[in-house]
Amino acid sequence: MNSAAHSPAARGRLLSRPEADPAPRPMVPGQRHLGLATGRDGILRVPDGASTAPLPLVVMLHGAGGNAAGTLGLIERSAPGAILLLPESRGPTWDIILGAYGPDVAFLDAALAQVFRQHRIDPRRIALAGFSDGASYALSLAIGNGDLFTHALAFSPGFAAPPEPVGQPRIFVSHGVADDVLPIGPCSRRLVPRLQRAGYELRYREFPGGHHVPPEIADEAVAMLEA
Repeated sequence: MNSAAHSPAARGRLLSRPEADPAPRPMVPGQRHLGLATGRDGILRVPDGASTAPLPLVVMLHGAGGNAAGTLGLIERSAPGAILLLPESRGPTWDIILGAYGPDVAFLDAALAQVFRQHRIDPRRIALAGFSDGASYALSLAIGNGDLFTHALAFSPGFAAPPEPVGQPRIFVSHGVADDVLPIGPCSRRLVPRLQRAGYELRYREFPGGHHVPPEIADEAVAMLEA
């Protein structure tokens, strides 16, 4: 039996959790690399003015061929008071899009474990977000890990291919009506009704324009963590 094929990562399951009653700890503001891999790694940003109080966490996933640095600008202005985790895929895009869950789930789990050890995270405000391929991946993993992620923020997703659904994360989906990379018709306009029929609390926004994330759309998505 191939144990790797039956591992939690291969099933799309994340095991890391914030500590139930973490001790107060100082959180040093600033931006740094995760230090979990050579080459493709990721970024962690802790906001200025962070104290010992638990903070929201937004995990933001890049699109195909993207990286953490290029994706940070899509979300950082909208989440000034949150810890931002931007992991990078092991390959050119996320594993399920290439065929199966596995290495990216394991890497994300390691990154989350590091964040949970070093920072106080509010378990009521943990969002998995993404753009393009990252949005498809964020939706998929959040639906399969709704006992960890309270929110899924999907900016121009193509699809959702979740593992076995767990929990009921609140979902935000946005899409440009002139998107010529992932056209809105076969993507969000097909995906959103399916998620609504499945009973998810969902907010959907269409906007003029193409394959990008307007700042006001990112603002509205992140604001859901405070609702």
